[in-house]
Amino acid sequence: MVAIGGGGYVPARILRSFLKKPGSPNIPIQAIGLSLYEALGTDPVEQPGTKVTRTQWLDLSSLEMANLIGKNILIVDEVDDTRTTLEYAVRELEKDVIEAQKKTGREGEKTTFSIFVLHNKDKTKKGKLPEDIVQGRYEAARTVGDEWICYPWEAMDIDEHDRLSREAESKQ
Repeated sequence: MVAIGGGGYVPARILRSFLKKPGSPNIPIQAIGLSLYEALGTDPVEQPGTKVTRTQWLDLSSLEMANLIGKNILIVDEVDDTRTTLEYAVRELEKDVIEAQKKTGREGEKTTFSIFVLHNKDKTKKGKLPEDIVQGRYEAARTVGDEWICYPWEAMDIDEHDRLSREAESKQ
């Protein structure tokens, strides 16, 4: 499993508990940090930016990439808003796996990427995913309108989360 941080960390950890089979080892969670959102100065609510920024990535020189070769990899994030971050993650991970396959002489092993998000925003997407992912290896727990979502792990405390949630609801 590859969690896109920071929003994908919590859902990935929860998924790991539900996907683990009795008697099997825990599913490893690799973490990548990607950011498309940016603070625009005075507004405390972040808005979508224009380019994806890597804040953390897998180490190509270590076992992290080799461990992905020949596996079914689930990419996890909290929300599919513009799809730009997911497109970037899939494209770059596929590219890095191909490079790792060449380095290790494991070109014949197929790596399959799938995606899970908590929320898919029902709107036209800027980013594009490979058709084979969209048509069978993409899962959203819920499709919602194009609205800001206040996740509990984004608040400093539960009172702040509740306040932000009420404010978001009153704007609808």
